[in-house]
Amino acid sequence: MKDLKNILVSPDLPVLEAIRVLDREALQILLVIDQQQRLLGTVTDGDIRRGILRGLDLSAPVSVCMNCSPLTLSENASRDQALVLMRGRSIHAVPVINNDGCVLGLETETSLFRQGINDTLVVLMAGGLGMRLRPLTESIPKPLLEVNGKPMLQHIIERFVEQGFRRFSLSVNYKAEMIVEHFGSGERFGVEISYLEEDKPLGTGGALSLLPQEGLSEQIIVMNGDLLTTLNFRQLLDFHTANGGVATMAVRDYSFRVPYGVVNIDGESFIDVVEKPAHSYFVNAGIYVFNSDQIQNIPEDQFFDLPDLFSLLKAQKKKVTVFPLREEWRDVGSHEDYKLANQNKEASE
Repeated sequence: MKDLKNILVSPDLPVLEAIRVLDREALQILLVIDQQQRLLGTVTDGDIRRGILRGLDLSAPVSVCMNCSPLTLSENASRDQALVLMRGRSIHAVPVINNDGCVLGLETETSLFRQGINDTLVVLMAGGLGMRLRPLTESIPKPLLEVNGKPMLQHIIERFVEQGFRRFSLSVNYKAEMIVEHFGSGERFGVEISYLEEDKPLGTGGALSLLPQEGLSEQIIVMNGDLLTTLNFRQLLDFHTANGGVATMAVRDYSFRVPYGVVNIDGESFIDVVEKPAHSYFVNAGIYVFNSDQIQNIPEDQFFDLPDLFSLLKAQKKKVTVFPLREEWRDVGSHEDYKLANQNKEASE
């Protein structure tokens, strides 16, 4: 069982501080207790992200987003019982309590059974023309542009590798031979790399129609090849599984302020003036998870973008979900973004 000292929190702890603790601790769960150390609930990364989607105030107490009825183990539970519970419910940690409900410890899947390499296929979109980064991309494809001394696509692959992912497929088109020459089979990176070679641009969705039907993992992560992020992709997979959807889109909060007084009218009648209002929206972050059996919905040899697949699945009454990012994230799509990416080492290390 794990040492709990750093993950035992009071129900009054502000959500923002809870986020900091979760980011600092490898266990990715907080146990909310009363003064007698009785378990009141648990808080995970997923609980907070779902709260953010509902408009959660980060200054609110963590009790507003905790799971008040968490799964628990008795102090006499066996290793096998713990593993069956965790695997049956797709969770990675369970608090251990005594007959009085007091926390005694925390059992984790990794402590009970060593977690192996993640077999999920990662598809990285690396076929774009990079027009907004001309002239830099006239002689080299955008994914091979160096960020802090290393091609940005290599930064992306290495971050996945650090988290246990080993299977990659790169969608290539523009100057594809340069990307294939750099990454090859993936052997020198300790991974397996295959290629989806587009004869013509197929869009972020159309390229997936080139995937072989045999040997696909149950779930597939798809990501644009010009994104730098500190996201823990295992958390994204856990969120997707826990919410029971067939597809999940990562989203980011985008806010802006109108620099003028906005006049509200009704026809020719004045209503009021709102000075410099702020607006906030969730925008597509270019990172997705799909159940692999949904790829059959993508038309073959046609330009098709992944947001179109979400709309199609929604029209088919299938459950599609969104995952709110709170990590470092940068879309390296312009000269200014490229400059900033080279100044920010956190997302590219």
